[in-house]
Amino acid sequence: MSMAPLPAAGEGRKLVAKKEKAVRREARAMAGPLEGIKVVELAFWVAGPSCAAILADWGAEVIKLEPPNGDPFRGLFASALGLPAPVNPPFEQDNRGKRSLALNLGHEQGRRIAYRLLERADVFVTNLRPRALADLGLSYEELSALNPRLVYCHISGYGTDHEERDRAAYDVGAFWSRGAVAAMLMSSDGPPPQQRGGMGDHMAGQSAAGAVAAALFHRERTGRGQKVGVSLMRIGAYMMSWDIALASRLGAEVKPYDRFHHPNPLINCYRAGDGRWFWLLLLQADRHWPDLCRAIGRPDLMEDPRFANIEARRLNAPEL
Repeated sequence: MSMAPLPAAGEGRKLVAKKEKAVRREARAMAGPLEGIKVVELAFWVAGPSCAAILADWGAEVIKLEPPNGDPFRGLFASALGLPAPVNPPFEQDNRGKRSLALNLGHEQGRRIAYRLLERADVFVTNLRPRALADLGLSYEELSALNPRLVYCHISGYGTDHEERDRAAYDVGAFWSRGAVAAMLMSSDGPPPQQRGGMGDHMAGQSAAGAVAAALFHRERTGRGQKVGVSLMRIGAYMMSWDIALASRLGAEVKPYDRFHHPNPLINCYRAGDGRWFWLLLLQADRHWPDLCRAIGRPDLMEDPRFANIEARRLNAPEL
């Protein structure tokens, strides 16, 4: 069987360009629910940009305002991790679907351009600290006077209604640590677990995108915009909300799960004989206990009084 010859370099580029054009045409045909919505983003690192990226996924037109030297996240992986790649996939992940505009907001001309954009925008997304926004003339009060229909989305580290409103934050500090996520995941005899990159930031961005969508729906009813906000610390607290509810409602002493003393040993991780780890996910423990015993070839355990019910299995979890 003969194979068709490969196209010449110039023809190959034409084919790629043609395919990219078709992809863009298809993307335009699949309009999202926020088609026609204009978003201005003034945000660095991850939480704010990830929110605006989701809005772009939903069809919004997003313009990302950056200082002349760019969002500092652009060069993070090349400089901090020593990666040789000329691209930054995490930055691209959180800035997909946007257009970028370099502006020096410290100069009057740069601010005038930003005001013109915001005057016609539907949404403003930012994670700058309130004091910095006020210094730039970009506080909620100033922008809502400029554009009463504007939805103003502010993502912070610790919230904006107390003394830590201007405290800088990364998600490891505000979400993972102050939000008690790390504390409730650590073992009794080990250090706090390491957080993977952007975990709290992405949850905050996702929540903020939902808040923006709700505010836009409210605007459809009332004709007026509003301010919505998300903080990294409160996102962490929401992740731990079951534990907080137990402690505040019942006064329960909530502790991290110990693998050898789990309240339900049938929702736990175990190491198999070949060294690999696996999870059991049997929430209705009494219902599924007989099936598990048969599956592992130990039907005798069904009659063992140490494992007769969920309470007995909790008390004898180390034996399991």
